[in-house]
Amino acid sequence: MSTIKSFEDLPVWQDARKFTNKIYSLTNKFPKEELYGLTSQIRRA
Repeated sequence: MSTIKSFEDLPVWQDARKFTNKIYSLTNKFPKEELYGLTSQIRRA
């Protein structure tokens, strides 16, 4: 097992970052009028 020196080394952190990037990619395709409504809510969730 490898040594964890930073929280960024944790697999769960790496998975969460990948998930966040996918959410931002998805919400970038939403209509611009949703930018401060649904898009903002999904990104914060």
